[in-house]
Amino acid sequence: MRFHFKTTYDQDIRLFPDGWTLSLYLALLVLMLVMPWLISDFYLGEMTNVLIWAVAGLGLMLLTGQTGQVSLGHSAFMALGCYLCVNFMEAGLPFLAAFLAAGVVTGIVGAIVALPALKLHGVYLAIFTLALAILADDLIVILEHWTGGVNGYFAPEIWIFGIEVNRWINPAAWYYLALGTALFVTLMYRNLLRSPLGRAFAAVRDSEISAQAMGVDVARTKTIAFGLSCAFAGLGGALMGLFAGAFNNETFNFLIAIQLLMMIIIGGLGFIHGAFLGAIVIAFLPQFLSILTDQLGSASIPGLEIGVFGMILIAFILFEPMGLYGRWLKIRIWLELFPFARRDMFRRQKTYLKTERLR
Repeated sequence: MRFHFKTTYDQDIRLFPDGWTLSLYLALLVLMLVMPWLISDFYLGEMTNVLIWAVAGLGLMLLTGQTGQVSLGHSAFMALGCYLCVNFMEAGLPFLAAFLAAGVVTGIVGAIVALPALKLHGVYLAIFTLALAILADDLIVILEHWTGGVNGYFAPEIWIFGIEVNRWINPAAWYYLALGTALFVTLMYRNLLRSPLGRAFAAVRDSEISAQAMGVDVARTKTIAFGLSCAFAGLGGALMGLFAGAFNNETFNFLIAIQLLMMIIIGGLGFIHGAFLGAIVIAFLPQFLSILTDQLGSASIPGLEIGVFGMILIAFILFEPMGLYGRWLKIRIWLELFPFARRDMFRRQKTYLKTERLR
């Protein structure tokens, strides 16, 4: 059993709570780095897909899990990041510069879009962002000069420091590109949570009235959260479109946004680990269902994937609202406190301010 006795504020905000945790993450990093030599190209491609979903999921997690703002329109910002990246590359920028510039511009656009939505809460904000996702489909068709319309784009060649990043010729390069992006976004996310801005995000999530009373600029905090969230989603969208090889207006439909929301709920809302656990479910469940139907000798069942996703989501909302990572935390605490752990320790508490009950 390990206890952390914190005597200074610096200990509370350090990146890793202790050396043991740091060693575990270093071991995991080594395992991820040698993954191309341990698994086949097929499963390496699936791992790349997991990392891409995780990058986009971290963007939505920052907004919904850390700031409490529900969004159903992140598929629009994923599409924006993808098309911006391709257009920047066609303008002559190298891939890395175009990729980062696409994320920055997507974040700026997201912050601008957030301005009229600052007064919206809960389901009203969700409806507003869902309208954005549906509108994005039409905008992609209308702006055919930059998006290719319904015909879409074929992903251009990607070269990084003289190395071709090609899904079919060099899948390991694509894997390392996705892994590097996931590490970059995760470190930015983690360090953001340790900053005063990250504490402001949590204050706005828990109670906007209390946060405002403590001197937090709620409008500014929401705008920054939305912008950073869209920037991360834009990076994930750029990777998703380029990894697919071809994309058009149907690639980033609003169902992608629904899957993102399902992913962070299943993985664990408010936890960085939850984005990765949810990405594993989102990426591997369709493959698992396909393999299962083939082994059973049955034909493909229309709507099976969506139906299974829906049942899983309902099960987690009813029986484990904290998601997979929340369940793991309960198991870990139970093992650490055994035989003194009691079931009531994990009972869900409901707390809210009287002034916010009807919001």
